[in-house]
Amino acid sequence: MSDAQRADGRGRRRKVAAILAGGVVVGVGTMATLAAWTDTEYATGSFTAGRFTFQGSTDQTTFSEHTTSGTAATLSFSSPVTALSPNDTVYSSYAVRLYRDSTSAATVAITAPSTTGTVTNITYTVIKTATTGCNAASTGTVVVPAGTALGGVGAATPFTLAAPANATTDGVPAYLCFKATAGAGLAQGQTGSATWLFTATSS
Repeated sequence: MSDAQRADGRGRRRKVAAILAGGVVVGVGTMATLAAWTDTEYATGSFTAGRFTFQGSTDQTTFSEHTTSGTAATLSFSSPVTALSPNDTVYSSYAVRLYRDSTSAATVAITAPSTTGTVTNITYTVIKTATTGCNAASTGTVVVPAGTALGGVGAATPFTLAAPANATTDGVPAYLCFKATAGAGLAQGQTGSATWLFTATSS
């Protein structure tokens, strides 16, 4: 190969190298331009469950939880609950509320009570009243219709409890009045009991 051919070959290699180098420069410049017009955004979310505490009170003042039938609150019916005669009516107060740590409102439903002994010929009603206390004059929203057989619940109507206003204030109670009436067929000496279940569902 002549000196002229070798020189010509070296010249072509230099041109190719220069072109490749130019291509690399152009590529880097393009990448820099794309990066200048690219941005990112991230979002994250945290999920924490609220609390829900349902309480009851037989004196409508001191509230606590009664979560099983074995720890049921004992209703204190008026006299003569231990010596009933036909047509006697006895009364008992109860109240339920949401404790201050609850973070939502509730819908409360009452289900048919479980019974022991003999409770035939006794009917009852449950009324949601505006104030404490329960007697013959108590009126309000009917939760369990009058004349419902003890051991049943009839066409019971659920009621609502508002959520507590804040974490240091208990929810406003719902005051309930139980009225139980002995029927004409009441048997002498019969005795029995009923245990009601209130179920609060967050809403």
